[in-house]
Amino acid sequence: MNKIRVLVIDDSVLVRKILTEILTSSPEIEVIGTAADPLIAREMIKQLNPDVLTLDIEMPHMDGITFLRNLMRLRPTPVVMISTLTKKGAEVTLEALALGAVDFIFKPKVDVIKTLNDYADEIIDKVKTAARANVRNIDYRPVKTKDNESIVSQPAKSLLSHKTASSAKIIAIGASTGGTEAIKVVAKYLTAETPPVFITQHLPAAFSDSFVKHIDLVTAMTALIPTHGQVVEDGHIYLAPGDKHMLVTKEAGRFYIHLSDAEPVNRHKPAVDVLFNSIAQCAGSNAIGILLTGMGADGAAGMKEMKNAGAITIIQDEQTSVVWGMPGAAYKLGCVDYVMPIEEVANKILSLSKLAR
Repeated sequence: MNKIRVLVIDDSVLVRKILTEILTSSPEIEVIGTAADPLIAREMIKQLNPDVLTLDIEMPHMDGITFLRNLMRLRPTPVVMISTLTKKGAEVTLEALALGAVDFIFKPKVDVIKTLNDYADEIIDKVKTAARANVRNIDYRPVKTKDNESIVSQPAKSLLSHKTASSAKIIAIGASTGGTEAIKVVAKYLTAETPPVFITQHLPAAFSDSFVKHIDLVTAMTALIPTHGQVVEDGHIYLAPGDKHMLVTKEAGRFYIHLSDAEPVNRHKPAVDVLFNSIAQCAGSNAIGILLTGMGADGAAGMKEMKNAGAITIIQDEQTSVVWGMPGAAYKLGCVDYVMPIEEVANKILSLSKLAR
């Protein structure tokens, strides 16, 4: 079996050394070289033709975002970004994912050796996943709103008063690797009258606020991080915070949001299975469950529970998924009603909610 050939690009000698040691500890991975800056990396890519790059964001001569933008335009390659857990790091990493990076790894400000080694298995998994990712299927153009405007201008939110959701459809979406862009593609076509949408995306807590703002910019709905006990309303998108599970409950005909600090499920917190299981119990056949691109199998068992409770289930197809792990796992369980390209998911939601344009 051919090994995955990785080029490590980072201006820190220590980080290059640690990543090399971690990655080469896997029998399936070979680090074919390291580069201290993008200019050196550019020549090494031409000579070595790596399968995957790890790319630092802050480097001399050329920042990682500029390098990534050029790379994806000229030579699309699976990239795992090295980012920091800061507000600025979150914004830049989300930009990198929008440009086509497959995933990201955290580089701590202190105690680099211990922190990176603690996440060694996750780093190896992400590089292996990147090697299988459908990089060329990513749309590298800026996300557009329904009015054909760039993400920089927010579409006007509906002035209609939002009604409390009760017995109408509710929509649950789960995603992981590649999901930040897939979710925006769905959200930008949803109307202000769409029933409530609950999203669990595998992201760290430091990224939640930035990501929900990105969603809110492209949709006519109102996207937010919910609070514990919040009453659910139509026209709203609720994103699970990055450090808590999100569940939905129903009392006296009203839906409420419950945030849980319980242990990770499927190694994730928030976990898609937790959201889906709660909606299977409280909404039954009034729910729509959707699994988008993502590594692993989180959400598959929960989607089966939703299907058994009478919900309609949708997964993103393999061709438009960056990684067909989570949707593929649900498909194998035989609990899927619709398999479709990401561009068609929003209209199916509207159609099933009796809101098709």
